[in-house]
Amino acid sequence: MTTATAASPVIHSKPWKLDFILLAAIWGASFMFMRIGAVELGTFATAGLRVSVAAALLLPLLLARGQGPILRQHWKMVLVVGVFNSAIPFACFSFALLSISTGLSSILNATVPLFGAVIAWLWLKDRPNGSRMLGLLIGFVGVALLAWDKASFKPDASGNATGWAVLACLLATLCYGASASFAKRYLSGLPSLVSATGSQLGAAVGLVPLTWWFWPERAVSLQAWAAVIALGILCTGVAYVLYFRLIERAGPSRALSVTFAIPVFALLYGVLLLGEAVTPWMVGCGLVIVAGTSLSTGLVTLRR
Repeated sequence: MTTATAASPVIHSKPWKLDFILLAAIWGASFMFMRIGAVELGTFATAGLRVSVAAALLLPLLLARGQGPILRQHWKMVLVVGVFNSAIPFACFSFALLSISTGLSSILNATVPLFGAVIAWLWLKDRPNGSRMLGLLIGFVGVALLAWDKASFKPDASGNATGWAVLACLLATLCYGASASFAKRYLSGLPSLVSATGSQLGAAVGLVPLTWWFWPERAVSLQAWAAVIALGILCTGVAYVLYFRLIERAGPSRALSVTFAIPVFALLYGVLLLGEAVTPWMVGCGLVIVAGTSLSTGLVTLRR
């Protein structure tokens, strides 16, 4: 296999590799922070606080740049993106991390471009060529093998079932893929900061009632508070800024490939900081998923 270069976008000469590594490291840590927060705060409070903190960070930046009128003009579509691109996925991953490891959830998260390619094909009629079709097949085989090994619908000692957690992760990645096609169709040309800020506001509006209703009865530790604040500021607000700068400096294709580096950091954090185990089967299935996703998105193509 060779890296595709024929349709590569114009890339700025500014350095981008440090941004790439930092972004992968930050988003890899998000699974650990979600795990720590969800154990005490629960699914909806963790997700709701994350988007609320991110919105509070991004909104002043948006207003300072004079982009408030653009947000008001497109607020309906942007809020819809927020529900499907942040509210549902963040809640799904927070729920899943109560039952499965951060490493496994991050590997499943690497299927985002895979689902994005399928939805773009079905919705936007972006039909993949033979190489990308093969990639879709390989990627879904990797997901099936990983789910077959890890998913069980029998409750464990804590009353959790890993099967529902795996399905929650896949629902999250499906929402991410659908949001990408929705944004491409209805929000094309909108400034990235407007989309990011509006989506976090929309997610916050959608999650606030659930956050209030499911707020934990017990006192929340400083560790859990620190985790969700880090989620909002670092893993959402700062990460968005890095992501947009990476697109500008390295191009969309390289920015998209950060998805494949995230599990490396998530697995590392899980092993070193949470004492999680990583099996050869997980790593092998993850490599299959990454290979299939690379082909399906056109980042890698087969030489004829």
